[in-house]
Amino acid sequence: MSVRVATLNNGMRVATDRIETVESATVGVWCDVGTRDEQAKFNGVAHLLEHMVFKGTRRRTAASIAREIEAVGGHMNAYTAREQTAYYARVLKGDLALAIDMIADILQHSTFDAEELKRERAVILQEIGQSRDTPDDIVFDHFQAAAYPNQGVGRPVLGRAEVVKRMKRDAVAGFLARHYAPSRLVLAAAGNLDHDHVVQLASEKFDALPGPVEHARDRARYKGGEHREKRKLDQVHIVIGFEGIGHHDPDYYTLQVMSTLLGGGMSSRLFQEVREKRGLVYSVYSFASPMRDGGLFGIYVGTGDTKVRELMPVVADELNKLAQSATEEETARARAQLKAGTLMALESTSSRCEQLAQQMLVFGRPIPVGEIVAKIDAVDAAAVARVTRRLLDSPPTLAALGPIGKLESRAAFKARLN
Repeated sequence: MSVRVATLNNGMRVATDRIETVESATVGVWCDVGTRDEQAKFNGVAHLLEHMVFKGTRRRTAASIAREIEAVGGHMNAYTAREQTAYYARVLKGDLALAIDMIADILQHSTFDAEELKRERAVILQEIGQSRDTPDDIVFDHFQAAAYPNQGVGRPVLGRAEVVKRMKRDAVAGFLARHYAPSRLVLAAAGNLDHDHVVQLASEKFDALPGPVEHARDRARYKGGEHREKRKLDQVHIVIGFEGIGHHDPDYYTLQVMSTLLGGGMSSRLFQEVREKRGLVYSVYSFASPMRDGGLFGIYVGTGDTKVRELMPVVADELNKLAQSATEEETARARAQLKAGTLMALESTSSRCEQLAQQMLVFGRPIPVGEIVAKIDAVDAAAVARVTRRLLDSPPTLAALGPIGKLESRAAFKARLN
């Protein structure tokens, strides 16, 4: 098996996936820290921290961080999500030590310079503004907030503009010190590498992380709700959904198959019925967003204001029909799509690195691909219908932006469901 795992003396885990047939490697640190770990008065601090660690350390300026990785043809980036934050780099195999050194440097020795913080706050305010100007993006934030009101997991990853504007250095540095303990970090690497060498580098470089900190997340409490915002747009952007299923739930893979069958491709029920047969939308798809303690299932549609009245009953009808029965043929097709995506991801060092890191954070161990495929193959049509019924038992959540005058209420949509 190409995957190996070690735990450093400080508690940080190191997981590697050796791929001898490539000339590159992807390495990164995935942190069990995200937006849901923020206090409301500091909403956006996790994302601001992710930006600020690239703005200079004791050894490197912001410009030299960029120049140094690009001087070897590498690429370095990061992202913040509601439950995780990641910092990663892709380089040629001979430059793996440099990548690990740079990631260790930004996570342990960032200076959080006041002038850099001022500039980066302005950049993030632009990012928030851009998101607000992208209705098919921001509608998902409204959907999340309506599903999980007054909770960290329901707040926007980018943060609220009025909070970001006044965020101070102490808030950013303090968030790192409180949350980036070694036990909550996984260093993952995939590519042409030597496991023992990666472990040695990690042990040498990650020697200044904060000590263990008591941490307990509030449990996500799905409520269901509605957000409607009238805007002068050409389309109504709608997300309608229900309480989903978490990573550890026995129905996790069944929901993935169900979502693929319902709205995961051009052969899916929603695409065929809503777009191909009726011409009500340009874009329609479903999604399943799991967390450790729950999740969301949703359907996105973008349609004109003259079509929205006809659209919602059709979506409800497709959900009702799937809750009654699915065919073995379409279930097999959805299983094949999921398996193909899983196996194709094995061809990318970046995908294998991220998958390994996610498995370590969520499950505490690497999951063999054969185990994943077996669980997908175990899903049958009866299970798909059963999980659909399970979803429909929860109160729906509706978020909509645009010319919403003809859009029915959440209560009216709920009444359509069997």
